[in-house]
Amino acid sequence: MPRKDPLHTKLCDSLGIEYPIVAFTHCKDVAAAAINAGAFAVLGQTQCTPEQIVANVRWLREHIGGKKFGIDLVFPASVPEQASVDELVAQIPAEQKAYAEDIARRHNLPEPKKRPEIYDLGWMEKSRALRQLEVALEERIPVVASGLGNPGFFVEAAHARGMQVWGLVGRQRQAKRELEAGVDAIIAQGNDAAGHTGNVGTFSIVPQVRAIAGDTPVIAAGGVTTGRHLAGAIALGAAGVWTGTLWLASRESDVDMRVKELLIKATGDDTRYSDCVSGFTMRTLDCQWHREWARPEAPRPAPAPYQLLLFGKIKQSAFDWDRREFMTEAAGQGVGFITTMKPVRQIVSDMVDEFYDAMADVCGEDD
Repeated sequence: MPRKDPLHTKLCDSLGIEYPIVAFTHCKDVAAAAINAGAFAVLGQTQCTPEQIVANVRWLREHIGGKKFGIDLVFPASVPEQASVDELVAQIPAEQKAYAEDIARRHNLPEPKKRPEIYDLGWMEKSRALRQLEVALEERIPVVASGLGNPGFFVEAAHARGMQVWGLVGRQRQAKRELEAGVDAIIAQGNDAAGHTGNVGTFSIVPQVRAIAGDTPVIAAGGVTTGRHLAGAIALGAAGVWTGTLWLASRESDVDMRVKELLIKATGDDTRYSDCVSGFTMRTLDCQWHREWARPEAPRPAPAPYQLLLFGKIKQSAFDWDRREFMTEAAGQGVGFITTMKPVRQIVSDMVDEFYDAMADVCGEDD
């Protein structure tokens, strides 16, 4: 009997995709290209208004036909129920605010030319995140992934509309709670990952979650940038991989070209895991902001969302005035494998080819 293709997993059957590769991206063009190349895409929408989410979803549907896709939202428990950005800015703790102002003064960093883009992130107040979710349910988006916070509270409503709910976790106990809530897939994310992540490594968290997941697919995340990472994830019991950093420097990506250059030059040693960016621990490219908050005299970073507001102003100034020493981007430890700009379709194809090469190496096959 012919052997089963190890790259055809239950995730492929669930989503109607050719390859169990999930592209997490904030760029519609990247999402469409990944889906049309046979992968899956989850479009990050935390920074969008409900109206923008509707427009983005409808644009994506026009460009991928009847194929499935997802969006990512976050539901942190520790942010205020409701508050305007101006109110939140006024509530920033005085010590941390003074230190951020001192950083700007010491480095002669001017005021930003325009309103910081980060100020529009939807998760900084719970009511805005819930309005985003309402739109997702109304649009019957095939998959809604929760990048932060337990999505159990809307699983029933999503299932009633034929939608899947995915939960991203960094600990086994988080996975247990979300599995009990009935999520359709668990993204087990290791410390290698970009963005908000826990302190358990990918090689540990994936089998830990797989051990309790039963029939629920586990998607491996954290440092995944090559076909060998994909092969390793499948060997650990994952049904697919969640990839983010991989797409930032792609040709279709709308990431600022200066940041693409930083990503291409970076190695795995050039990322930092800290709460100085958002108030939650997250991994980003190293920059002067990290070094300032690592100084002995620095106060503890402010809790979320206040630290993000402080960083948002500095980040906007850096981009407005071309101060590259303060430029950063969420990036995982696999960033060192990204050495050139490629089209999304080629990235998918290369990852698949590398996967089969890796499997051939393991099995001792010639092709």
